[in-house]
Amino acid sequence: MDCSIRIQNPLSTTITSALFSNKKSANFRVFTVRCSSKTLSSDGAPSGLVERPWKVADARLVLEDGSIWKAKSFGASGTQVGEVVFNTSLTGYQEILTDPSYAGQFVLMTNPHIGNTGVNFGDEESMQCFLAGLVIRSLSISTSNWRCKETLDEYLAKRNIMGIYDVDTRAITRRLRQDGSLIGVLSTENSKTDEELLKMSRTWDIVGVDLISGVSCKSPYEWVDRTASDWDFNDNGRNKETFNVVAYDFGIKHNILRRLASYGCKITVVPSTWPASETLKMKPDGVLFSNGPGDPSAVPYAVEAVKELIGKIPVFGICMGHQLLGQALGGKTFKMKFGHHGGNHPVRNLRNGCVEISAQNHNYAVDPESLPEGVEVTHVNLNDGSCAGLASSKMKLMSLQYHPEASPGPHDSDPVFGEFIQLMKQEKVKA
Repeated sequence: MDCSIRIQNPLSTTITSALFSNKKSANFRVFTVRCSSKTLSSDGAPSGLVERPWKVADARLVLEDGSIWKAKSFGASGTQVGEVVFNTSLTGYQEILTDPSYAGQFVLMTNPHIGNTGVNFGDEESMQCFLAGLVIRSLSISTSNWRCKETLDEYLAKRNIMGIYDVDTRAITRRLRQDGSLIGVLSTENSKTDEELLKMSRTWDIVGVDLISGVSCKSPYEWVDRTASDWDFNDNGRNKETFNVVAYDFGIKHNILRRLASYGCKITVVPSTWPASETLKMKPDGVLFSNGPGDPSAVPYAVEAVKELIGKIPVFGICMGHQLLGQALGGKTFKMKFGHHGGNHPVRNLRNGCVEISAQNHNYAVDPESLPEGVEVTHVNLNDGSCAGLASSKMKLMSLQYHPEASPGPHDSDPVFGEFIQLMKQEKVKA
C-alpha cells in the first residue's frame, strides 16, 4: 500500500517483514510496504494529499471591541457588517431568520445545536431573510423532520445570508451581556486584514438609521390567510363578526396577520409611509402598527402617522408599533444594553396578575416615566422591569412590546387579539 509522510526530502523505502515467522514452521507471511514522501507546499499543507474530511476555519467575526473570533462559514460568503445580538430561543430558528425586525443584525443563537430540523416554507414569517448573518456553535450535519425541504446551509446560501459555526457563542454572549450589543464584521475574504475589518466595525452604526423603509411593502395589499387548522388555538368564544383593519407594515410578521384574520378581521396592509389621512378615508374599524427593526426615533414620519390616528380610531401597537405609540403620546424611547431576544421572557400582566411566557425581539424600550397622565402601563417585563404594554381607554389604544402571535411553547399572549376585537366592538357600539 502507499502512504505519505511529511518530510522535506523525498524518500522511498521498502520494508519487508515476516509475521508469525517460526523456524519450526513452514507457514509464515511476507508483506511489503512502500512509503513515498510528499513535499510540503509553501503554506505548510502537504501537496498531493486527499482533501481533509473536515472543514477548516475560513471566516472571521471581528467585533468593535477588538476581539477576533475565527470560525467556519456556511451559507453565503463575503463581508458583512451588523450589530451582534444574542437570542435565547431553544427552537424556531427559521422564524427568527425571517423576522424583519432583525434587519441590520447578526443573530447569535445561545442554543448550541442549530439546523437539525432543516427548513420548510410553512414556517417563514416573511418573504425573505432580512438579518445580516447567523452565528451558531454547532451546525447539524443532518436533518430529521418530516416537514424539512432543505438544509439550513442551502437555505441561507440561496438567500445570500452569511453564517458561521464552530465559534464560542457562550463567550461572545457573556461579552455582550457585560458590554452591551456590539457592532461586528463577518468576513470570509482573506484579502481583508483584521485591521480593515475592525475599522469597518468602528465606523458603522445602527442607531438613528431608518431600517423600516427597507423591509416594508411598497404598495397596499389585502391579506386573507388565516392560521391553518392544524395550528389554530384559542378559538372558543371567538367573535364571528368581521372587522376591517388597516395594518401598517413596519416589518410585519405573517403570523400577526394570520392571527388577526383568525379572529375575524379583514386586513389591508399598507406601507410604512402611508398617510394617516388615506387610512381614515378607508374607514377601518381599527389600525394595527406592526413590529419592525431599528430605532423608532429614526422614523419621524411613522410617529406622525401614529399621532394623527390616536384618539380617532382604535389602535393596537406591537413591538415597534408599541414604541411608536409611546413617542406619539409624547413619551421617550431609549436603547437597551443588549435588548430582549428570545422565546422565554416572563411578563406580568398588571391587570389580571398573570405571568405570560413571551417571545421578544427588540433593542429599544419606552420610558414609562415620560408618558402623559392617562396612559396606563399594563405589562412589565419581569427580567428587568421594563415597560411591556400600554393602554388608554380614552384614546382607544393598546400595545405590547413583545410578540403575542408567537408560541414559544405556551400560547399565553394570544388572547390580546381578542382584546383588540373588543376595543373595536365597543367603538362600533358607540357609533
